[in-house]
Amino acid sequence: MKKKIIFYSAFIVLLVAGFLLALSTIKGYFKVELPKMGYVQDFEFTDQNGNTVTQDNVDNKVYVAEYFFTTCTGICPKMNANMKLVYDKFKDSANFAILSHTSMPETDSVPLMKAYEANYVGKDPNNPAKWYFLTGDKHQLYKMARESYLIDDPTNNSENVDDSFIHTQFFALVDQERRVRGIYDGLKKDEIKLLEKDITKLLTGE
Repeated sequence: MKKKIIFYSAFIVLLVAGFLLALSTIKGYFKVELPKMGYVQDFEFTDQNGNTVTQDNVDNKVYVAEYFFTTCTGICPKMNANMKLVYDKFKDSANFAILSHTSMPETDSVPLMKAYEANYVGKDPNNPAKWYFLTGDKHQLYKMARESYLIDDPTNNSENVDDSFIHTQFFALVDQERRVRGIYDGLKKDEIKLLEKDITKLLTGE
């Protein structure tokens, strides 16, 4: 009787182990897919070095998009301190970038954006292709926030762009195919950790 119990127990263990092994070999079975929330439209802005930046600059890259303004003393410094953590973690990856768009292009000139960059990047020689501080046409900037990155307050959508103002704490994660794959609260450390985890997923294809 004992031999039968041992035999059947071993058989069940092997059967379960074999089943789990078979499942693990099926590509993507245990993979949790990030949502596909939207598609990023074509764009054209100017960065902190006076260079034109378009979708081609982030072609086949994973990137994070946000909105801020240089004179903000409220949420923006906190957001960008957290964004700096993300930058430091992935700055050595050629396939990663950050796009920080101004909410106040009427005042955030190229020199101001360059001075602002120094607060977070310093003299890092690798930055020019990694963290872009963007200014440009307000209508296009706001359209991107609303229609591409999906991080503007929905109540702004019915307002005239000239009379509206974006002041959002949210970051958008975009994949190599220009799809928004997640929205994260830039003020919360746990959300930043989740963002870093999801960036790694996209970069490694896990």
